[in-house]
Amino acid sequence: MAVTLAGSSQFLATETASERARERERESQNARPQLGRPVVVLVLSLHIHVRSPPSSPSESPSLSRRLPFWTRQSFLKDSATQIVDPPTVPEEDEEILPQEFLLFEKTLTDGSLEQIIFSSGGDVDVYDLQALCDKVGWPRRPLSKLAAALKNSYIVATLHSVRNSPGSDESAQTKLIGMARATSDHAFNATIWDVLVDPSYQGQGLGKTLVENLIRTLLQRDIGNISLFADSKVVEFYRNLGFEADPEGIKGMFWYPKY
Repeated sequence: MAVTLAGSSQFLATETASERARERERESQNARPQLGRPVVVLVLSLHIHVRSPPSSPSESPSLSRRLPFWTRQSFLKDSATQIVDPPTVPEEDEEILPQEFLLFEKTLTDGSLEQIIFSSGGDVDVYDLQALCDKVGWPRRPLSKLAAALKNSYIVATLHSVRNSPGSDESAQTKLIGMARATSDHAFNATIWDVLVDPSYQGQGLGKTLVENLIRTLLQRDIGNISLFADSKVVEFYRNLGFEADPEGIKGMFWYPKY
């Protein structure tokens, strides 16, 4: 009996210890992540760049970057959940340097040579810009805000007149005669603002050239959704440059403080 009781006690003690061990194992499993399960997250407005080698040399590996945002987003529309791979380190975008080139040059009646220079470098003196705004009849804006608008623009494109007098030791005379700027999210969209040309230089196609080169600069940076706000008097000017009013019924909406 003593042996039997001792054996029974040993068996019960062993069974109790086994149950405690299994309970600790279950608690341990519940505490740590289930590595065997895929990580599923809810996708809202997120789009994911899937980088894979091109199937042929002519196929660009960055094709997904050139698709409109709403096209990429529609791929996720039918499914509320997506399995997301660990994010990869994004490649650094190649820096695109500002452009500056001669549009044309002509000899004036006084014998001086005038050159018209386009630049996307954003080199604008705020006082010169205010003087140009005065010439086209725009309302004056605070210089501090003009400076902030230039600083926070994505691209500032300018037209300068550079005059050189023959046989003169004086430095060339440089004058701002046109400007346009663009703001952007640096990825999909850009909006063009403040397109203006000195009235004495209008009628020579400079406004058209200015906007076309600004658009070209945006396209070089892979931004293809470009918008602007146009006065009713210049709508036809922008139509001739390829802009559409209310494309597919899209309307511009404005909010102003009511006071």
